[in-house]
Amino acid sequence: MNLSSQLQETAKRLPMKPAYYFMDQSSTYAELDGAITKFASGLEKLGVKKGDHVALLLGNSPYFVIGMYGALRLGATVIPINPIYTPDEIGYILNNGDVKVVIALDLLVPLAEKMHSMLPKVENYIVCETPQGKESGVDVSTLSVYPKLKAFTHVVGSGDLSYKGPELDDDDVAVILYTSGTTGKPKGAMLTHRNLYSNAKDVGDYLHMSEEDRVVTTLPMFHVFCLTVALNAPLMNGATILIDPRFSPQEVFRLTKEYKATVFAGVPTMYNYLYQYEDGNPEDLQSLRLCISGGASLPVSLLKNFEKKFNVLISEGYGLSEASPVTCFNPLDRPRKAGSIGPSIVNVENKVVNELGDEVAVGEVGELIVRGPNVMKGYYKMPEESAVAIRDGWLYTGDLAKMDEDGYFYIVDRKKDLIIVGGYNVYPREVEEVLYSHPDIIEVAVLGVPDPNLGEAVKSYVVSKNPELTEEDVLQYCKEHIAKYKIPSSVEFLEELPKNTTGKILRRALKQQVLQTK
Repeated sequence: MNLSSQLQETAKRLPMKPAYYFMDQSSTYAELDGAITKFASGLEKLGVKKGDHVALLLGNSPYFVIGMYGALRLGATVIPINPIYTPDEIGYILNNGDVKVVIALDLLVPLAEKMHSMLPKVENYIVCETPQGKESGVDVSTLSVYPKLKAFTHVVGSGDLSYKGPELDDDDVAVILYTSGTTGKPKGAMLTHRNLYSNAKDVGDYLHMSEEDRVVTTLPMFHVFCLTVALNAPLMNGATILIDPRFSPQEVFRLTKEYKATVFAGVPTMYNYLYQYEDGNPEDLQSLRLCISGGASLPVSLLKNFEKKFNVLISEGYGLSEASPVTCFNPLDRPRKAGSIGPSIVNVENKVVNELGDEVAVGEVGELIVRGPNVMKGYYKMPEESAVAIRDGWLYTGDLAKMDEDGYFYIVDRKKDLIIVGGYNVYPREVEEVLYSHPDIIEVAVLGVPDPNLGEAVKSYVVSKNPELTEEDVLQYCKEHIAKYKIPSSVEFLEELPKNTTGKILRRALKQQVLQTK
């Protein structure tokens, strides 16, 4: 089985069930499956073959769903790209990923016009038109690269509803996800049909997803967290997805209340915004049976505050692009542990090892490694990096973790973010947890900075809702809660912290920002 054939099965079983709502318009599973089939056929008529690479430069919309599933039905490999990347970043991925077709919003067509001479491998740009009458809409017929441009609706319209598509092998690469990476250029994690199908199925089963669910899909679809948890797993189980073009607290509250949403998936920053939103009404979220958090560690104080205010449980999990992505999740049928990412999900193994690859004792910190049917094939055109990441069938995550006696895992920090103060290990997350518990602090990031005496020192960057909060106040608070060597040497107040498109706070970008201001 694969995602495309599973959606066909769902459409046969629940043809008239709404597959999604977008801008308050719905589409049934039968309509969605028909559009996917016709789009796959239309792609084939453009000369796209099994194994060719198709890039998606799209935000959250039906275009993304039809574009991705249509390309998969044809046997093509999909490369989702963040549409707000710079031309250089987009150009690198399109060239490195050997992309043959780009599916993009019409707002990005002028970019294609400028870049097409640098992208000789791209044979067609398929343009998704914004609604007519809007100033942002682009008339594709006026552009000089017109021979390479095709309208999305025309590709669907030219397709054949009886199209069957080629046989797909479980080990064929379905999606290549380019990871941001802490150093160097992004790496393309190759995820097979088996990887994506198994993880969507296991996550759906683990979270008891069914056709009764209505899932708020506001995380970016080009990100693996959304792709599996808020798109593939719901569609696999006949649920309805509520597609939100971009996250806003107001829209999340509206969608949840109006459509009686049952599942919300978000990153910690989203939960922070929802918690801080003044018009947030607990009654608006009363239909939710489950809130899911991932993408970064959720501060325990925020988890408790959110649950108390809105009377809904947040279940935290863990994943990474290279594992399709989910490896751990707090269970729904036994106690959830605040601050934990839960035990291993079904069919996936996690363990904590030392530098030699030997498993460490319960409670000891080491590197988290993973194996299962969800682990990637490797990095595209990077055999050496692949050999470092996957050893003896185990994926080395680069995350420091520990496991308790019940088999629940806890992420301590990124291996690369560890701060060593006079020989003592300081995990930034531990200091951040303390600072998040301060009532006046909204966001925080902790970095290691050079220190002539201790090698490194701890520095905290804080966003506060109280303009009168001082560095002395923050340091005094830390003295009451953590050991002396973990206390920040200094506190800097910022208006905001750098984040990626999912809302994850980026320590690496903060480091660069700090260096540039020196």
